[in-house]
Amino acid sequence: MGSFSIWHWLIVLLVVVMIFGTKKLRNMGSDLGGAVKGFKDGMKDANGNPTTDATAASSAPAAQVTGQPANSDKTIDVEARQKS
Repeated sequence: MGSFSIWHWLIVLLVVVMIFGTKKLRNMGSDLGGAVKGFKDGMKDANGNPTTDATAASSAPAAQVTGQPANSDKTIDVEARQKS
């Protein structure tokens, strides 16, 4: 009961072609290729360079810097208390 022989796979292929037809199989293949191409394009950033975890992690903290001193007028100092 191991793997199937080449004749088994040819019969399966013949049945699939008879059920779906060559046109529908060709359309499914082109749709799959377009989806893979779209996924690859989506993985590229605006500069055309592929993004990696290292570049994404290093750019995230830079976006959070506000340039204001730590003790600005907008800072609210709250003292936390524990419930007893």
